[in-house]
Amino acid sequence: MKVAVSQTEIPEIDADLLAVGLCEDEELPAELAGVRGAADAQGGFKQLATLHPEAPARVLVVGLGKREELDAERLRVAAALVAKEAARLKAASVAWLVPESPEVAALAEGIVTGAILGAYRFDRFKSKNDDEPPPAALESLTLLGPESLAQAAEAALICAEAQNRARDLQSLPSNVATPSYLGRRAREIASAHPTVSTEVFGREEIAAKEMGGLVAVSKGSAEDPQLIVLRYAGGGSGETLGLVGKGVTFDTGGISLKTPGGMHEMKMDMSGAAAVLETVRAVAELGLALNLIAVIPSTENMPSGTAVKPGDIITQYNGKTVEVNNTDAEGRLILADALAYAVEQGADRIVDIATLTGAVMIALGSTYAALISNDDALAAEVEEAGRETGELVWRLPLHPEYKALTKGTVADLTNASAKRKAGTIYAGSFLEEFVGETPWAHIDIAGTAWDVGRPYTGNDASGYGVRLLTAVARAFAS
Repeated sequence: MKVAVSQTEIPEIDADLLAVGLCEDEELPAELAGVRGAADAQGGFKQLATLHPEAPARVLVVGLGKREELDAERLRVAAALVAKEAARLKAASVAWLVPESPEVAALAEGIVTGAILGAYRFDRFKSKNDDEPPPAALESLTLLGPESLAQAAEAALICAEAQNRARDLQSLPSNVATPSYLGRRAREIASAHPTVSTEVFGREEIAAKEMGGLVAVSKGSAEDPQLIVLRYAGGGSGETLGLVGKGVTFDTGGISLKTPGGMHEMKMDMSGAAAVLETVRAVAELGLALNLIAVIPSTENMPSGTAVKPGDIITQYNGKTVEVNNTDAEGRLILADALAYAVEQGADRIVDIATLTGAVMIALGSTYAALISNDDALAAEVEEAGRETGELVWRLPLHPEYKALTKGTVADLTNASAKRKAGTIYAGSFLEEFVGETPWAHIDIAGTAWDVGRPYTGNDASGYGVRLLTAVARAFAS
């Protein structure tokens, strides 16, 4: 999508649709007062009204609610509603009158983000009917506001398009988006940006590195596992940021087989990997001044005669032994290797992101992702990035009593405690064993990776984490 900023007056706007946000108890712009349909315009949040002035041809008024509650998130929602209405009206170009505000740059970001995410469709596998025209696509967005908004609009465009690419990866079926497919995507990103390099390791190399978690989880699958490492060299004087993303491209649960209902959604158990991959590209496109290392362990988790079995004991990359008492608690096993590897490779602070526990959906639903961290400063940075982007996180506690649950009977650790307590925190406590003293934050997105239900994400793949992680990277840049 093309995004531009313009100071064109309303009667001179050349767009298929003009969008105007209206707060409660406020008036429409003078150019629109009294035109046909103006009496229907209301400021209630998400209320829509169509106006028919002589120029431009169509105006859509969208309610923004109370002025004191106006923020970027409200504009994301409003812009998504406008994008969907534009598709219904077959409008290929939309102009948005940016509301006046001391935080006008944040509102502009909200409009661009909401429009691009709201216009998203995944129809790659649908047959094309030559007798029917393709659905209308939103091709251009013009922000009517000061020239100073250009930088915020461009950054929002980069991040929103990266999020949509992550949604594409999530939505692909697992017979397409295999671990090797994710490896090829990493190579594409590296080849397109001179500041990015990559290494992709296969089954034999992973075994040679003695990454016992990734070896064990991948044993049941005919698909080769991949350890994907991306490095971004953006300079700067700060620390090296580490990103780790879970890349299970299909999760049956292994020998501890999941129930059939909803198992098709387990193609999206690589949502953390998708977020990290496309964050790296967004960071490169933004040219952020920092150094970054991304580590993505990717595999299928399948039952077979060679699969890891409940009760097996493995040795992780940092030498700790683990009793595998539930093969459906596989994500923490592959993340453990990746976290230890990121520490070894020089990450000064690490954020991992994963669809890790069903328990997080019970605790937080789809509104917040869970945040667990061993470092207050890093946790605060992630929380602030969540508030900025609308990809919200809620911090859960660590405590020695949770840590005690992770201790094994005949090995150092167990990947699944017999006591079903604090499942999301338990998983975070397990991961903490593999970062040492390195500041680390874990984000559990099992409730936010899909079926969120916001107007700009819908109920399918959300691409959650791309804008959040990019905002964290921006905070690290110097």
